[in-house]
Amino acid sequence: MDSRGFQEIDLGDLCIKIGSGVTPRGGGNVYKQDGISLIRSQNIYDYSFEYKGLVYIDEEQAKKMKNVEVMPDDVLLNITGDSVARCCIVPNGVLPARVNQHVSIIRPNSDLVDPRYLLYWINNSITKELLLSLASTGATRKALTKGMIEKLKLSIPPIIEQKFVASTLSCLDDKIKINNRINENLEEMAQAIFKSWFVNFDPFQEGEFEDSELGRIPKGWRVVELGEFFPVITGKKNANVSSEIGKYPFFSCSQDVAWTDDYSFEGNAILVAGNGDFNVKWYKGKFEAYQRTYVLIPYNERLTGLLFAAIKFSLDKITSGHRGSVIKFITKGSIENFKIAMPSKVEDFEIVSTFETLNNKIEFNNNQIRTLTDIRDSLLPKLMSGEILVPIEEL
Repeated sequence: MDSRGFQEIDLGDLCIKIGSGVTPRGGGNVYKQDGISLIRSQNIYDYSFEYKGLVYIDEEQAKKMKNVEVMPDDVLLNITGDSVARCCIVPNGVLPARVNQHVSIIRPNSDLVDPRYLLYWINNSITKELLLSLASTGATRKALTKGMIEKLKLSIPPIIEQKFVASTLSCLDDKIKINNRINENLEEMAQAIFKSWFVNFDPFQEGEFEDSELGRIPKGWRVVELGEFFPVITGKKNANVSSEIGKYPFFSCSQDVAWTDDYSFEGNAILVAGNGDFNVKWYKGKFEAYQRTYVLIPYNERLTGLLFAAIKFSLDKITSGHRGSVIKFITKGSIENFKIAMPSKVEDFEIVSTFETLNNKIEFNNNQIRTLTDIRDSLLPKLMSGEILVPIEEL
């Protein structure tokens, strides 16, 4: 123990359990619509749990996997593949749960180490770099073993100081989560408004309708191709230019956003992933884009919010004609030639301002999220190393 009260201890000596999950027998056929959660690597992100892609198993299968049951405050760590070293604590609402073979359960002894402190310690940039380095040694596929995890050395303060550090950082994360939830609600609101106005035509039901190639549409409306509103430009950069730090966001086909020090685009843009899960994003400012990402900057900036809502609502249809048997992808034409119904002078409709307002609120929240994330990531190594000292006598 040093003069600050820090002790250097192997992670294995601080934990009740460290171990990976197992593959359910029967493969994908065992997945159910509900039941016991089966957590996989795609559900685990740094600090957060992704509900999309969560699958379930029945009680019988869960009993066979009893030894990989997830408990409250367990820290889950991805141990294989491209998502290796991502780490989170699962929300209690996901429990009861099991984990598959790509995820490790790290169950700390809470008398020795605070679970949230451990989560922050693993997500500290220094620890993250170490884990990624270990995972890349001696194998064609990135992988962390139980032995590697157990031998990680922590320099930790007394438990009361750990709790204070975790609480301080959690306040920032709580605000980040709130902003993310607000943005999800705003995006859902935009989708609901778009469906009401431009799919169901609810405000126009008392007026005249006429036939079109898309079905019955309000009189005075027309069927237009998306390419009428913007050029479809392909990003030029490969993945090598991206990193975890940088001045400008780098948009790829991943849901996550990376960073880079250069930019090729500037504007109020919609970004469509050309392969993978075909997600769509919106960004205003300077940015870089991956070569399989399509950049759409509308000729009329005021229509960006409406067009973003239209593409997001129609994404399944836009990508339904994807090509490729192994890696699915779409072409520029998939976006340019997609048809929607619009009023002849859509820019004169006040509803356009509603979409613009929603996008501006989302942008404000995203800027605040980035600021809070920067503060957290700046504080984290300083609190973990003792560079910023906690006044223990006041705790």
